[in-house]
Amino acid sequence: MSTPDAVTPGRADHSTVRSLLRLWPYVRPVRTRLFSAAFVAVLASCTGLVFPLVLKWMVDGPVAERDVAGIWLGALYLLLLGVAEAVLFGLRRWLVARPLSGVEADMRADLYRHLQRLPVAFHDRWASGQLLSRGTTDLMLVRQFLAFPLTFLLVNSVTILIGVMIMLAQEWTLGLVLLAPAAPLMVVCWLFERHYSLVARRAQDQVGDLTTVVEESVLGIRIIKGFGRHRSQALAFRELSRTLRGTELAKARLLAAILTVIVTLPELAIGAALVLGTVQVADGRLSAGTLVAFLSTALALRWPVESIGFLLAMSQEAATATERYFEVMDEQPESTGTSAVADGKGEGGLRFHGVQFRYPDAPADAPPVLDRIDLHIRPGESMALVGATGTGKTTLTALVPRLHEVTAGRITLDGEDITAMPREELRARVAVAFEEPTLFSAGVGENVLMGAPDTAGEADLDRALAVAQADFAHALPQGTRTQVGEQGLSLSGGQRQRLALARAVVGRPGFLVLDDPLSALDVHTEAAVEAALRRVLAETTALIVAHRPSTVLLADRVALLSGGRITAVGTHHELLRSNPEYAHLMSGDEEADR
Repeated sequence: MSTPDAVTPGRADHSTVRSLLRLWPYVRPVRTRLFSAAFVAVLASCTGLVFPLVLKWMVDGPVAERDVAGIWLGALYLLLLGVAEAVLFGLRRWLVARPLSGVEADMRADLYRHLQRLPVAFHDRWASGQLLSRGTTDLMLVRQFLAFPLTFLLVNSVTILIGVMIMLAQEWTLGLVLLAPAAPLMVVCWLFERHYSLVARRAQDQVGDLTTVVEESVLGIRIIKGFGRHRSQALAFRELSRTLRGTELAKARLLAAILTVIVTLPELAIGAALVLGTVQVADGRLSAGTLVAFLSTALALRWPVESIGFLLAMSQEAATATERYFEVMDEQPESTGTSAVADGKGEGGLRFHGVQFRYPDAPADAPPVLDRIDLHIRPGESMALVGATGTGKTTLTALVPRLHEVTAGRITLDGEDITAMPREELRARVAVAFEEPTLFSAGVGENVLMGAPDTAGEADLDRALAVAQADFAHALPQGTRTQVGEQGLSLSGGQRQRLALARAVVGRPGFLVLDDPLSALDVHTEAAVEAALRRVLAETTALIVAHRPSTVLLADRVALLSGGRITAVGTHHELLRSNPEYAHLMSGDEEADR
């Protein structure tokens, strides 16, 4: 359920800056507005530092001289400064809102596009909830970082620097008192960053695990209800929630610790400066206005200093979110094919040449799932693939559209190596229908026409539905525009399987790969589908995984897969007479047929 071992948190090469710098290609198109927003924010913050200088002028001037007009003038200055500061901060917000929402949208679109191009082996290894959390929660954290911490880490640094310079210029002895906590604060911030990054990563991974559980529970709600497992599922969810809660509390404790230090040390320094400054005013070595301005500047710097904890925490979460995002983006997509291979051009149809396959994550010493597969399906021929459960029939069919890549050997279509073709071309020539049909939350017609070129129309749809005996679609409430719901669960298993078969044949493919496409049909519907399917098979080259004689009889020849190898090829009746293993596999249904 959790992230694969290759992406576990706490790696030695973790670097917040290095991680965040990977966002630059997305930020670069909007850099002008972001830099402008940062400049405006610096102006707004520096405007706030002018307040103490106005107060010094008022205390040492109009207030000391009892000049009422001067006091009103000073109040006007303060009002104008406040309005200017508010306008500048509002302008900053306006500058960043639109471009940053675009950055988030671009990153999400790139992630989705990349996921479509990643091999099936990747999706077999990764939990869907981990991928969902990267496309939602993590990207939200990145956007928030670009909108607030990124700008204010710069703004607050500049503000603190200018504020310290102003205080030192007013009274350097008091300024040194306020600078005393600087060294311990830097040490605390370094320790905080080091520990918080690990906890933040763990929390984000746990959010992915929690998302996976929710998604699986929703998709499997019929199983949960059917077996009365709602309590155990709720308990499992509660345990994951409790674990996440503990991690979030650990984050809160770390943040509370750094805030305690960041708030306490400067407050002590301000208190010491107040006492020392009061003594200097009493001795006549410092004017009251200077002390007021000094303390006002110190208080104005409280927020920039105290916000360091929040900004560091948000930056760490954004860095780990960025790491998680690029963990997926760094995965190698399916190759697009190489130059054409001319070897074997005279051999048409579908051919397996010494094909071997081993799953990428299998141990190196594990035997291959498929070994030395040699099989030739002639142009226009239908070949049934028969074998015991677990012999690799589905894996073999998945190699043809390159859902998996062969470990050794090669597969050719009409003499051309499939690895030499662009995947788009290969998958346009090869149509597939799986035993477990997948439908999307769209109309019936949209689901079926996914298997056809964009130019396909109603006539193609009606023909495909007729071949698959799926005319029930016309009787649905909105006909073929009826929404089938998530995973097509509003339909029966047989209806979903017939729609998947219609999707496979709607584009009139040159090559057809069917993985036991009739397993969920009743006897009468199966017979009707087989009768219509024979006409389709006469116009294409087909490989059909079959478990029943009725499906086997659709094919011209049969290949027996045993122990990861093709051990026999012939017609159904030839193999019944000559191959005991094949006869045993067919015996249960064969007796029923007789």
